[in-house]
Amino acid sequence: MFSKDMSPETREKLVEELIGTCEGILVENPGNRCCTYAKDYVSTEEFKSLSNEDVITFWKCIKTGIDNPDSGLGCYAMTPDDYSKFGGFFDKVIRNYHGDTTGEKKHETDWNTGDTDYDVTKLGQEELSMRVRVGRNLIGFNLPGAMDKNERIKFERRMLPAFEQLKEKYGGDIYSLTPDFGDDVANPNFITDEKYNELVKAHVMFKDMAADPYLNSAGISGDWPHGRGCWQSEDKMRIIWFGEEDQLRIMCMKKGSNLLEVFTNLNEMLTTVEAIEGIVFAKDASYGYVTSCPSNLGTGMRASVHIKIPKLTADGSDAKAKEVCKPLGLAVRGTGGEHTPIGADGTVDISPSGRLFIKESDIIGKLYEGIEKLMAVENKLSRSPLCTCPEDSNSCVFSCPSNRFDSKRSLGSA
Repeated sequence: MFSKDMSPETREKLVEELIGTCEGILVENPGNRCCTYAKDYVSTEEFKSLSNEDVITFWKCIKTGIDNPDSGLGCYAMTPDDYSKFGGFFDKVIRNYHGDTTGEKKHETDWNTGDTDYDVTKLGQEELSMRVRVGRNLIGFNLPGAMDKNERIKFERRMLPAFEQLKEKYGGDIYSLTPDFGDDVANPNFITDEKYNELVKAHVMFKDMAADPYLNSAGISGDWPHGRGCWQSEDKMRIIWFGEEDQLRIMCMKKGSNLLEVFTNLNEMLTTVEAIEGIVFAKDASYGYVTSCPSNLGTGMRASVHIKIPKLTADGSDAKAKEVCKPLGLAVRGTGGEHTPIGADGTVDISPSGRLFIKESDIIGKLYEGIEKLMAVENKLSRSPLCTCPEDSNSCVFSCPSNRFDSKRSLGSA
């Protein structure tokens, strides 16, 4: 839309067209934050002072919100500096999305959980599938939306020594989708399509990003599959994706009852990665760890568990679960990720929605609290009308009348 050598008159005309496009989109898509704030931002002194080159970058940041009117956010940063360079736009988007009405909050990083016990067996739960991940980007590289093929390959090659050090501690393998490194340089970690599909099915590798219209418009899925792949530890519990929405997605997973186990494992792995020479994660003074999408700024963290709630999902959907979870600050997904169905046994994926202006330690606390409150609703739906147990109990005690009734009914029908 915009060009480096455009005249002031052409630029002004294109800005007017952009404002008109945004206003048109907002008629039927009032939740499009990109259009809401972009139409005003392009009339500010900050925008007017930008060079043509910077205007082109700003256009790239908002293009996905224009191409995809149904977007809730509709914008991605192209470089770590974009959040400050286009601060008059991004700050409004960010604070609206993350619920900061003061306009003054600053993110604080804190992993210290003290001596709090987060064992879900106290909530009547047994072993849960737990997963926690963070998005990270390195200083010295563009964010994925602005990377070209050569930079994607350069980033992958930059990470290889780091993966080798991780292999020394955790073992494992590097799986790369990059056919070659150019100039007749072979890629020793290149895998076949068969192996890639096997890893996708096992939820080890991410899917073909070229199929995502939002990432396409943002340039994030460009040059597929160059610069894409992952490292997985020998015990299969630690994974690092490279070349996805963020340069790195670092994650740990585990089956167990104590939420702190997987949380501690991730913190330990992040400490190991950050200690590797040349690895410096991009941060912003106000927004914490920098990510491509403003929704993930701050902690960049998503901590989730798979939990069975057959009563709340009795209609085959997660609609009722979402009604219960939203006021608790929890997001509900299918077991295969966003836009996937719930499990046949009523299993859903739940996670705290907050990423920014919340401490890492608080995220794990909110997940535990969410499990507790969600199960209280599920158990209430499961409770017999004859039950006299306390409302906050996780299961009926043996002496409960409903248990005695069920026992007699069972004996009578035997």
